[in-house]
Amino acid sequence: MWFSRNRDPSVVCPACGSEIPRSSAREYDKYGDRWDRENKRFEYLCKPCYGELCHLPREGLESLLVELEDEEYPWETFLTQYVAAVENPDGRLEEES
Repeated sequence: MWFSRNRDPSVVCPACGSEIPRSSAREYDKYGDRWDRENKRFEYLCKPCYGELCHLPREGLESLLVELEDEEYPWETFLTQYVAAVENPDGRLEEES
């Protein structure tokens, strides 16, 4: 039995759907901590999609979005609240008077 010479599996970029060789892809950890590799499954993005990502820390982002979504806001108000919460160093939403 002969083995295939192509040992580089292909992956699908979740952002654009392109199928690319794994060696040409960029490893992406949706939790923002690619160095802690224990019990993780990574996604693989093509280079153009990876380059468009924001590489800022995402710790606490999900809980912030859940907190903001508790109220029914118009989209513009939601964005204003989000920016204010991100710029606030203690991470708490401030009540507007």
